[in-house]
Parts: sequence; C-alpha cells; structure tokens
Amino acid sequence: MGWPERKLIEEGVLSMLSVNMGLKEGERLLVVADPPTLAHWQDKGASALKVQLERSMLSRMVAEIAEGAFPDSVVEFYAYPSVGQSGREPGEIVAAKMLQADVLIAIVNHSLSHTNARAGATKAGTRIASMPGFEARMFHPGGPMSVDYEQVALDTQKLARLVTAAETATVRSPGGTDITFSLAGREGGVDTGLCSEKAAWSNLPAGETYAAPVEGTAEGMIVVPAGWYPDLIEDMILHFEQGLVVRLEGGGKVGDEFRGLLQLGSEEEVHKLRRNLAELGIGTNPNAKQPDNVLEAEKIRGTVHLAIGDSSHMGGTVVADLHEDFVIPEPDLLLDGRLVIEGGEWRI
Repeated sequence: MGWPERKLIEEGVLSMLSVNMGLKEGERLLVVADPPTLAHWQDKGASALKVQLERSMLSRMVAEIAEGAFPDSVVEFYAYPSVGQSGREPGEIVAAKMLQADVLIAIVNHSLSHTNARAGATKAGTRIASMPGFEARMFHPGGPMSVDYEQVALDTQKLARLVTAAETATVRSPGGTDITFSLAGREGGVDTGLCSEKAAWSNLPAGETYAAPVEGTAEGMIVVPAGWYPDLIEDMILHFEQGLVVRLEGGGKVGDEFRGLLQLGSEEEVHKLRRNLAELGIGTNPNAKQPDNVLEAEKIRGTVHLAIGDSSHMGGTVVADLHEDFVIPEPDLLLDGRLVIEGGEWRI
C-alpha cells in the first residue's frame, strides 16, 4: 500500500468531498478509522499490521485536508478499535457519532456497509462513503476515484434495470464458476459514487450494480481464482446447494480462514447464516484495475462478484455478522438466459 503522501492525494480527496459527497460549508463531517487492537498486534504479521496502520493514517490525513479546505465545517476524526471482521458492528460510540454527522467518510480495514450502524445512520440522513480496504493510490490521477462518475451512474442504472427485470441469473467463468440462482422480485441496486443527496451512501471507489439472490435458490459453484482475493495463492472453490455453501475446497490459508468462519459441519445459526449466497454484483468502473483489493476489484468493468453472508442491507432477508465478496474475472452473465456479459465484455 505505502505510507500516504499528502501532495499525491490532496486533489483526489477534495474531488471526493465536493463531487462524490457534495460537502457544504457548515456541515458536520466525520472521518473514521479502525486501527489494530493490542490483540491484533500479537496475532497478525508485520506486513498486515503495516497496511492497517497506513490505512488509518490515510483516514486521518483525509480529515486534515477536509479541515483545511472547509474551515466553516465541523470536521471530526475518530479512531475506534478494529472489530476484525467485515459486517461486525463497530460499537455504540461509533454508531452514535455516525447518527450525528451530515457526511461520513469510513476509510477502514473492515467494512461498515453491512452493519446496523451504517443502516441506522443512513435512515437518519447521513451521507456515507464506505471505503473498506481503500488505498492512497486510488486518489491518484488516473485511479478509480478519478473516473467520470456521471457516466458510471448511467451505465450502472442501465444494468440495474436489467437485473430488476430478471427472474434468474447464471454466472460462468473460464476458471470453472458455474452457478444459477433466482432474482425473482429482487430489485437491482446502484452504487454510483454520487452521494450529494440526504441519506445517500456508496462504496468509494464506486461503480456497481447489485442485487440479493433469493434465499435457498443458488445451485452450483464459485471458483475464486488465485490473485483475485487478498493473499489468495491458489484457487478457492465454494460449492452451493439450496442457497448455502456446503463444501469449500482449496484456497490455502485463505481457504482455511473461511472454513473456520463457515464451520461447514455445524448447524449453529451463526455459521449457517454466513454460508448464504448474499449478492450478485456487476462492476462498472473503467478505471478500476487491481484484482487483489476487493474494494477495487469488485468495481472493475466487466467483472461479476458474488458474496456470502449478510444480504439484509441490499434487499435480502439474511442477517449475518459476515459479508465477503469474491470477484470473478472474464465471466459470462446470463439473465433469464440472455447473455448480458460474455467473457468480461458487455453485450448490452
């Protein structure tokens, strides 16, 4: 990732605040970070700790830039102990601060998107940029934040209309992914990156259409290729029956981590909920490139991503303490049998 340099990111940060978030003088801006806890200092390797610390420093630098550029706004930087897992609640203090902000920038290591804290803040009207795994280079010229977000919005909305109209979806890939599920009654959502309206929220960098598959309908398998998930050095295969992961092969250490999270032999509710096929996503950002950063990879134009765990924050019914996305490169995507993406190329 690299330690952030203010001169390289300042223009991108100011563009985010004005173009993406529509920050106005006098508004309350909250910027949050989740540095590692003492337990993480003991459990994690030096390289993982370095990345987490760099991201937390980037978050603080963004707050400093905002404070200088918007002197009439109330800018607060708040660091809370990392919760260690995307989708896990950040705690009452953070949730309360989120409710009081007009704009929230969450440059964090573990996502707040699929939490009640984020949903509550959205309901209260807070405009939110959820940026888990964000890297400083994404603010650089030519990076995924410097895209034409108006065009991204048009493309994303067009795909969302197709997803909303579809009854079924099939995803296939050269790597072996072959999975089919129902979308009946599910609305295609949009992540355009434009959050100037009250209660708007988005991932940044943005650019995806998404929907929650109907629970219990997914049949087939997802093959996550090596290099397309952090630290994944061998393919990881997730087999689905009746909407749930029933077997997980390969993946090396990453696979072991997910086998631990999913506990495939367990009937406990917490583990079963984590196994749910939670999301179909379609990337729409032409400047997104990096495959092993999930935040960016899932936005790559021409990719599809599929997630497990919580779907309740995107139109589904499953409430889980986990939401993890897996990006599929060069996919075929069929909606009601119609080829919408072929080998990573749009056919719309």
